[in-house]
Amino acid sequence: MNSPVVTVPDERWLGLWPAGEEPVDAHMWDMRAPTSLEPVLVVLPYMGTAAVLPRLAEVPSLRVVQTLSAGYENVLPHVPNGVALATGAGIHDTSTAELAVGLAIGALRGFPDFVRAAEHGVWASGTRPALADRRVLVVGVGGIGSAIIARLTPFEVSVTRVGTRARDDEHGHVHGVEELPELLPRHEVVILATPLTDATRGLVDVEFLAAMPDGSLLVNVSRGPVVVTDALAADLSSGRLLAGLDVTDPEPLPPDHPLWRAPNVLISPHVGGDTSAFPPRARALLKDQLERFATGRELRNVVSR
Repeated sequence: MNSPVVTVPDERWLGLWPAGEEPVDAHMWDMRAPTSLEPVLVVLPYMGTAAVLPRLAEVPSLRVVQTLSAGYENVLPHVPNGVALATGAGIHDTSTAELAVGLAIGALRGFPDFVRAAEHGVWASGTRPALADRRVLVVGVGGIGSAIIARLTPFEVSVTRVGTRARDDEHGHVHGVEELPELLPRHEVVILATPLTDATRGLVDVEFLAAMPDGSLLVNVSRGPVVVTDALAADLSSGRLLAGLDVTDPEPLPPDHPLWRAPNVLISPHVGGDTSAFPPRARALLKDQLERFATGRELRNVVSR
């Protein structure tokens, strides 16, 4: 029996098994041009997927689309009927959680001010709020949210979790999203780690931000459209809130956007998952996923069939 043909976007995802032990027939295809291959499983590029997603409609043999990202809202509309979509959920938890904590510390301790002062040779000392003793609200308790909480614990903070619905699990109580109006005034740091869905789009609006105490911090490592940008920019421009943003809406952020000039904001260019920790975790997922596919076992992280 012939091994199933699969494609991967670059050489990092080849050589997952010793020569002669490959359960699939893997080929490189970056999807920028048509292919003469007839893959049944296509692994999408990690970056720049928007330009190549229409190519999926040109692959009649396709049965599975595998992403290398946890988010999939931009991919789903391009997946043909009858084709499964599996995500890279889990492979970015470590990197993204690390950045979320870094943004929180950097924004609270005034890292952007230090950098600006250093450019002018100014010794900008002064007392800043610490992450320690903050009451932190984490919105989103999936893999990334859970990884953030695990990294926050050593910083001597108190953490409250918010999910789509109220429930109890092995780690304690999860509050439902409908409780946010009561929870927000009692927390000084809010970290967004929720996927972008119809329910979360625009979740952080004028009312959400108004419920946050003066001087509190919003960290977003989820997706830009979870936050209403104009509302956040207004609160940042007034100096009432602080923010640490790895994602924005629009993205990339135009050079003349007011968020760049707002005080008390630390912006990173959507690099939460793109670290040295990404490739080994992605290779492990792909190895397991392709073995499952080749042997007819259930795939991981399937979000649509």
